[in-house]
Amino acid sequence: MVETSPSHDSRIAGVGRRLIWASLLAFLLLALIAVAAFGWARDHARAASDIAAQQQARSAASRLAGELQKFRLLPLVLIEYPEAHTVLAGGDAAAVRRMNSKLELLADRTDAAVIYLIDRDGRTIAASNWRTPQSFVGQSYGFRPYFRDAMAKGGAELFALGTVSGRPGLYIARRVEERGRTLGVIVVKVEFDRLESEWARQPLTTFVTDDHGVVIITSRPDWRFRTLAPIDEKTRAAIRAALQFGNLPLTPLPPAREGKTWTGGDVRYREAAVTIPMPGARLHAFQPLAPAEASANATARTAILIAFILLAALLTWVFRAREKQRLQEEARRMLEVEVAARTADLVEANRRFRSAREELAQASRLGTIGQITAGVAHEINQPVAAIRGFAENAGTFLDRGEAGRARENLGTIVSLTERIGAIVTELRTFARRSTPALGPVEIAVVIDGALLLVGDRIRERGVAIEREGAVAGLRCVADRVRLEQILVNLIQNALDALGGCAGPRIRISVEAGDEVEITVADNGPGIAPEVADNLFTPFVTGKADGLGLGLGIARDIAREFGGALDQVPSPLGGAAFRLTVRRA
Repeated sequence: MVETSPSHDSRIAGVGRRLIWASLLAFLLLALIAVAAFGWARDHARAASDIAAQQQARSAASRLAGELQKFRLLPLVLIEYPEAHTVLAGGDAAAVRRMNSKLELLADRTDAAVIYLIDRDGRTIAASNWRTPQSFVGQSYGFRPYFRDAMAKGGAELFALGTVSGRPGLYIARRVEERGRTLGVIVVKVEFDRLESEWARQPLTTFVTDDHGVVIITSRPDWRFRTLAPIDEKTRAAIRAALQFGNLPLTPLPPAREGKTWTGGDVRYREAAVTIPMPGARLHAFQPLAPAEASANATARTAILIAFILLAALLTWVFRAREKQRLQEEARRMLEVEVAARTADLVEANRRFRSAREELAQASRLGTIGQITAGVAHEINQPVAAIRGFAENAGTFLDRGEAGRARENLGTIVSLTERIGAIVTELRTFARRSTPALGPVEIAVVIDGALLLVGDRIRERGVAIEREGAVAGLRCVADRVRLEQILVNLIQNALDALGGCAGPRIRISVEAGDEVEITVADNGPGIAPEVADNLFTPFVTGKADGLGLGLGIARDIAREFGGALDQVPSPLGGAAFRLTVRRA
């Protein structure tokens, strides 16, 4: 009988201990991988939620800025309206009635909640809601901060709860003056119901806070007039005195804040906040963390599972390699023991039985086998059609061996593709709502862009475009998109005036000195005498379906650039307008 030695038992125990330590090390490594994976998942979910919140905040801020820009132009236009001066200066009842009707029409067309005139004593003289039970006419708003600030500083804005209607909105006020004498204030109230409805259809929570941290515009009605943080009693008393939010308690929002993470009940949010063109206001976007966390955690669990499979495979390989080595060592040891025993027997038998030596000539062998397994419109259609035609012609020319003409066609194709790119780029640039920024603007690029935008109308009506003046390298101080807006307006007016004219022409001339003068002239019938003296006055128009605000707005934009827009005699016999801007 073969007996095992103590050294053999110690080797087996040593192999067992090493396997145990390897298993413990593998589980420790798996635990570290799990901690790292879920840490990555947490950071990735926050980063993804931050990006989504930031994108929503910027998009919503851009949309809101566009709305505000539209409504801020209204009081600027209305303060130039002569009838408004007449009413504020104490006009008769007929003038007030006309003003009421005009304000009512304008509010309906612009979606303004209310437009009204307040005299210098704080009493409302005329309002767009004069027909309704909640009419502002006769109401006194002298206590309102927006009235006091507009009277003192020329303009003011305030988001507040309506004292008559009880509806919240932004009050945009501008002072009306005449020859240095203050007549009163024009106020446009803007309500954001439509914007809030748009926000409410999105998965994120979007809202705007004022300079006190009070939620004033929100996609969640239950958050309106809540605060980001508790308001001190002094500030609260000032808000109550101005009746800005009535007697609302102004309690903090339900979610608790920790850095950029807000927690409300079982829901956690990541916050992005951007400034908007409202005094002291900021727009916030709350992105729920749960969707991003679920996705990131699923990825982390997959990574942990893969790591577990790899570690299990590694441990299995190590175990089988160790087992194979152990079996080989065991077989070798057993063989040695067997050989020694047999040798001893043979030696003994050789002494006793000489004939038995032949029977002990064969020896036994032992073997083992192991396996290891591991288991993304019309202006463009014309160039596209032309590209196809030129491409087909180029093929025909190549078949004829006319390589030069084929090369000309290919060059034309390249030019047409560049034109398609220019059209798409220009349309995207023009349609973009952005915060106006004054800077150097190339005159030639702006004129080319305006002509590109109205090119289809020009060709459809057969209007000849004449350009005069050296514009290469010439720059002015303006905002490109808004300067282009002025030129498009002037060219569109010229096209409207040229309807039915023989040999229609539009001339765009540029003269540069200390300032840059851009003149747009046509050979149409000219401007009707009855509107010529009041052409830039709001609501004065020679078109049957016109509102009469286009030229007034264009002139206001030019003045914002530090320039001017004037009517001048047309060298072509029709109408002409000269835009003057500062040279860069």
